[in-house]
Amino acid sequence: MKENSQDWDLVIKPTRSLWYIDFKEIWRYRDLFVQYVKRDIITVYKQTILGPLWFFISPIFTTIMYMFVFNTLAGISTGDIPAPVFYMSGNILWIYFGACFGTGQGAFTGNAGVFSKVYFPRLVAPLAGITSAFIKTLIQSLTLIVIYMYYVTHGVPLHLTIEALLLPAIILLTALFGLGCGLIISALTVKYRDLNNLVAFGLQLWMYATPVIYPVSIATKPELAIFLKLNPLQGIFTDFRYMITGMGEMDWTGLLYSTIVTLSVLFLGIIVFNRQERTFMDTI
Repeated sequence: MKENSQDWDLVIKPTRSLWYIDFKEIWRYRDLFVQYVKRDIITVYKQTILGPLWFFISPIFTTIMYMFVFNTLAGISTGDIPAPVFYMSGNILWIYFGACFGTGQGAFTGNAGVFSKVYFPRLVAPLAGITSAFIKTLIQSLTLIVIYMYYVTHGVPLHLTIEALLLPAIILLTALFGLGCGLIISALTVKYRDLNNLVAFGLQLWMYATPVIYPVSIATKPELAIFLKLNPLQGIFTDFRYMITGMGEMDWTGLLYSTIVTLSVLFLGIIVFNRQERTFMDTI
């Protein structure tokens, strides 16, 4: 406090409105943001035997399982896209979505110990979470690149399309949609912890309603096709595969729908986050 004055150098108070984001304040805490990102990445392989190899083990084994169960046993065709490329690409993108969703969902419960002791912009934690998840996804994508190049060198006509310039937008939509959904769910799981089990089950069902393990063309019945198109992730996953393989076609309508839903969900998520921020310590 200034000498002989009642004016404070820094006043900490609730946000002015439920949708307000103070980007300048978040930027001032960029060092903390970096530390959060480093922590999230290091904890994946700290005190493990295989270390950073765990970044690659999960998508590889999951892809092998998908190939055996859905491609070999169930006989679900992946079209002209080689099965390893199809499943690996969908799996990596879904892992990223799930990580962003989990970051939003655990924004309060996962950082309650820190939030209760020191002040900093609370959005730093979830933003750092989706950033560290993005870095992990980039590392995991090295496996996809190796498999991709194997098929290219063996004559399979895989190629990046001109629409691949929108890949950063696809990744951003995936992150923001996952974060927005997680922030909305966080308002419930802060008060009712047992809902975490239900959310985990619902997330698993959501994956099966998303073209992660099957192409959209499998929906031969009109009602099933409509159901898939109502899923905001459908356009994101379909266009992502088209951009990196050149097989199929670009779903511009689905991408526009995904963008509108993502922005709406993110806006609602921020409102829920700012509202919960004011009272969550009393709840926890």
